[in-house]
Amino acid sequence: MTGLRLFKDLKATVASPADLNFYSRRSAGPYYRWRYEKVRSRWQWSRMRALEFDDRELVAARWKALPAELKSSLNEHYLE
Repeated sequence: MTGLRLFKDLKATVASPADLNFYSRRSAGPYYRWRYEKVRSRWQWSRMRALEFDDRELVAARWKALPAELKSSLNEHYLE
């Protein structure tokens, strides 16, 4: 996935990665927020508008640290 960057909230402190919100952005495209929906047992995305969040509060997230289910959802979302 060329140009894909992953982020998490700088202030987030939770016990499990499934409780975190992750963010993705490809090249100069829009930001997407990824959150785990326990009822559906899957990762859901929503497109973010610039006014909804401050990207200065995000830090880089490492691909290796992401939950396997989120990696799979990202691969489906960003088909090449």
